[in-house]
Amino acid sequence: MDFNVKKLACGAGVFFTRAVQFTEEKLGQAEKTELDAHFENLMSRADCTKLWTEKIYRQTEVLLQPNPSARIEEFLYEKLDRKAPSRITNAELLGQYMQDAAKEFGPGTPYGSTLIEVGECERRIGTAEREFLQTSAISFLTPLRNFLEGDWRTISKERRLLENLRLDLDSCKTRLKKAKVAEAKAATAPDFQETRPRNYVLSASASALWSEEVEKAEHELRVAQTEFDRQAEVTRLLLEGISSTHVNHLRCLHEFVEAQAAYYKQCHFHMQELQKELGRLPNAFALNSTQSIATADSASEGISSPVETDTLKIEEVQAPATGTRKAKVLYDYDAADSSELSLLADEVITVYTVPGMDSDWLIGERGNQKGKVPVTYLELLS
Repeated sequence: MDFNVKKLACGAGVFFTRAVQFTEEKLGQAEKTELDAHFENLMSRADCTKLWTEKIYRQTEVLLQPNPSARIEEFLYEKLDRKAPSRITNAELLGQYMQDAAKEFGPGTPYGSTLIEVGECERRIGTAEREFLQTSAISFLTPLRNFLEGDWRTISKERRLLENLRLDLDSCKTRLKKAKVAEAKAATAPDFQETRPRNYVLSASASALWSEEVEKAEHELRVAQTEFDRQAEVTRLLLEGISSTHVNHLRCLHEFVEAQAAYYKQCHFHMQELQKELGRLPNAFALNSTQSIATADSASEGISSPVETDTLKIEEVQAPATGTRKAKVLYDYDAADSSELSLLADEVITVYTVPGMDSDWLIGERGNQKGKVPVTYLELLS
């Protein structure tokens, strides 16, 4: 129990010393040991690697599994060290629904047979998607996660230890500086005017005491400097390992691209095969065929179809001698075909009606141009 109390008190003292040193540095009241530029660049590069690796990892997870609930479920299974249940892909589920529907509608019908073929293709695409997800998780996501949860945690731990040792080093430098100042002051102006014997002895031996304090501070500084240098070397080696991490992630990126290209290639192949298969199926558009036959029969019997009625030919329309008016265009209008006239807002054109024409339209003229224009886009002028 006494040992635990002493250890706790020692740890609290070290923490307090570091807190004081850190606060004084922020207030500009204490000097701070600066790391060399190469070391700072290594730390900056490591921070950048961690930041973008984490972003790429998270977004790749979203790409492979857009459903956030499914991602949370997989995360929980991983933390519980249990295997997540196999999940059917959306394409496989769609294919299953199509094939079930074909059984209801009848596999022998054109719609049912087409549903069977499309459903089977969707199932094959879903199988290819599952293989792509598994390959990407192993070859790309796992190395990124291993870096974030393994190497980066080690680097962060060693960097925190280095920062604590730096605070200890700077605290030792501060104590040594203060001890030297006190030693110099005691050596130059010792106080021998004390009347009480105890104070006289203390005053007389102040210089010797401060000399011992300086030696003790110098010893602590040498120990702190040694520990700091050793930890700085360990941290530097870990930070330089970021280059190897980049090489490893580059290889994983190539594997991810190859897996993605293979997946899209399979999808393209399956869709091409589906199109060929649909082309070999019997004509499913019976309605269009029936309409074509009915049209042919009507023509052979000499019966005219309502569609064959004469249409208004704009080029043959002549402006009447009277009845033409000026109209201001309210809005821009784009002609739907050659029989209509395109309009620009605020322009003034000549309009008139012709017998048998829909009341919602007028004939408009602008110079040599002529065509139908909607009445709602015009303001007739007196």
